[in-house]
Amino acid sequence: MSLASWYKNNKNKWWALPLVLPSLLLPIAVWCNANTVMEGSRVFLVYMPLGLMTAFTLLFGWAAFPGIILALLIRYVPMKGEITALLSVIHFLIPIAVSWGGYRIFVPQRSSVMFGIIKLTAQRMLWLVIVNSVIFLIIYQLGLFFGWYDGVNSTVAENPFHARTLINFQAVLVGCLTGMPFFYSIIRMCRNPRFIFSFLSRMKAQMQSGVTKGEIGIWAVIVVVLMSLLLVPIDDVSSIFTTDYTLTLILPLMLWGAMRFGFLFITTIWMVILTILCSGFQNYLPPYMGFQLHLAIASSCYAVFSITIYLMAVVTTRQRFLHNKARRVAFIDPVVQMPNLRALNRDLSRHPYSALAFLRIPELELLGRNYGVQLRIQYKQQLNDYLQPVLEDREKVYHLSGHELAVRVNYDDYHERIEAIDQRVKQFRFMWDGMAMQPQVGMSYCYIRQPVTHIYFLLGELSTMADLSLATSKPESLQQQGTNPVQNAIKNKVAMMNRVQSAIDSGDFVLMAQRIEGIRGDHYHEILLRMKGDNESDNLFMPDTFLPVAHEFGLSSKIDKWVIEATLKFMDAHREQLPGSRFSINLTPASVGRLQFASEVKHLLAQYKIQPWQLIFEVTESNSLTNLEQANMTLTTLQNMGCRVAIDDFGTGYASYARLKDISADILKIDGSFIRNILTSSLDYQIVDSICQLARMKKMQLVAEYVENEAVKAAVQSLGIDYIQGYLIGRPRLLESLLIKQRLQVKN
Repeated sequence: MSLASWYKNNKNKWWALPLVLPSLLLPIAVWCNANTVMEGSRVFLVYMPLGLMTAFTLLFGWAAFPGIILALLIRYVPMKGEITALLSVIHFLIPIAVSWGGYRIFVPQRSSVMFGIIKLTAQRMLWLVIVNSVIFLIIYQLGLFFGWYDGVNSTVAENPFHARTLINFQAVLVGCLTGMPFFYSIIRMCRNPRFIFSFLSRMKAQMQSGVTKGEIGIWAVIVVVLMSLLLVPIDDVSSIFTTDYTLTLILPLMLWGAMRFGFLFITTIWMVILTILCSGFQNYLPPYMGFQLHLAIASSCYAVFSITIYLMAVVTTRQRFLHNKARRVAFIDPVVQMPNLRALNRDLSRHPYSALAFLRIPELELLGRNYGVQLRIQYKQQLNDYLQPVLEDREKVYHLSGHELAVRVNYDDYHERIEAIDQRVKQFRFMWDGMAMQPQVGMSYCYIRQPVTHIYFLLGELSTMADLSLATSKPESLQQQGTNPVQNAIKNKVAMMNRVQSAIDSGDFVLMAQRIEGIRGDHYHEILLRMKGDNESDNLFMPDTFLPVAHEFGLSSKIDKWVIEATLKFMDAHREQLPGSRFSINLTPASVGRLQFASEVKHLLAQYKIQPWQLIFEVTESNSLTNLEQANMTLTTLQNMGCRVAIDDFGTGYASYARLKDISADILKIDGSFIRNILTSSLDYQIVDSICQLARMKKMQLVAEYVENEAVKAAVQSLGIDYIQGYLIGRPRLLESLLIKQRLQVKN
């Protein structure tokens, strides 16, 4: 084992640093003392050794006691003899043991952390300063009374309520309060020299933001001037500025430092200033006209100033820490623990030029729905960690809401940087419960110049471009594609969203009906939806125009509910004119995926007194069954109520046959793209024939869409298809037109 390793493992043992350091530092603490003779007896203005020994105990615990005993014996045996040295050891050990023991009882954890922690201030002030000083002074007074110590004139010390007692107590109190944190830092630097860098770093971090070297310099100059005035020897022509009155000007100056420069800075500087002021007291305390009173007042000033400066520094530093922490938290997402949108806006404003990459992972929504929100959180965290090796200084990944991320890139060579990030993203594999996943990521980017006043609108444009990237599988540049088409697309999308919301609120929809005819003579109608324009003369909006926007903004389920209720209201109002009528209503994926949808349908059926068999619900096979378990539950509940379920556009979706095995339905609607070319394409004919065979095995009825002529009708009838829908049977028309047709049939 090397010498450095041996030292590192054993330096805190009682026979190592705790045994040696007290003997080395005690002379320094004694040198910092300041004392004088008042009425024939020695009094102290500041007494540092007790603070030093308490700091040793705070750091090393019981291991510090052998070193304290050795240091006191080395100090006092040559000066006072063995008996007095032994009494001095007892004098120090009793208050230190009692105060440190009480402190450890009430602060069992983190008791030896650095000074300045506001939660520990009260316990440290009580036990390590007040209790420590009181016990030490009591033992000192007893020693003087019984003659254990040789005072200058021990007979005058018999009265414990003399001003000397107050001055000595304040000296010990000030020594513990200021000397303990000072020597604590010195001891830690001796134990680990690299602690000095941590000390300076913490000192800098505690300073108020905006503090400059100029401000510190001005403060230091004023301190030096005031101390110089105080330390100028008093003579017959001295003014008010060269007396102890000037001492009071030190307090506001120190409070300025406490509030601006932090706890570590001001307590360290105050320790030095206090030592100098106490050592040179004879220069500003007049030896005539009540020297005893002046000495008592000056001693009280030292104590009051020290306590005030200490507490002010603790409180302001703690408040500054909490303020800075709150600012940091404001720029960090509390769940994902990544920089948020506010941090992105701040960082963009700090750089004249930047490039912004936008990552969109739409599959996270599906994965999060199946595996929980924790998957989305861990995906973003793992991707952030994976991208760090290719990011340069000051480049960060930012958390955005939902399934999106942003990356701020330095402007220099940003095209190459974007390519590197894109390659890194494509190599990323997300691990979840031992499974490797690779959701598709769309990426767009642009360069940005200060000031950034349109970040939210810009992110919307980048999101649209990221959708395009999902199709092209390469990063899409917002500048190269042009912002006008993207901006117009976003504006149109937002305008359509507002139009849809307004239509839901005011009922500005139109219900159409298209006849579906059965080969056995029965029929029913499919409800088709249109949306009104702004004016009565405007054309109606087709579903392909507004339904995708409604789905994107979460409004599709509200539209479904409006259609169902409007249809049931129509059936209730005209049940005599249209007895036994049946209607088929299309459902969007959002409705099928809602737990409470089936109960809402049941409530509406009861409200309008409509029989469940009169409703058929169509779901689009291609995109409605992303959450197969919930879809099955909803559709099964509707079937158990008596409603029928139809699979719309069958054959065009992903894994149609595989999904058909797991879904419960009564009717299968074959997509019109197969029916339209059934006479000219043998492949389409075979596909339709296979669908028919599969439906018979599942005991499902079949509907052929897009039947537009008699030849196609004859072909689908030959395949045994049960229902026919198309322009040959009837075009979509207003729902109310069914009433007119019914009246005509009755008249005929």
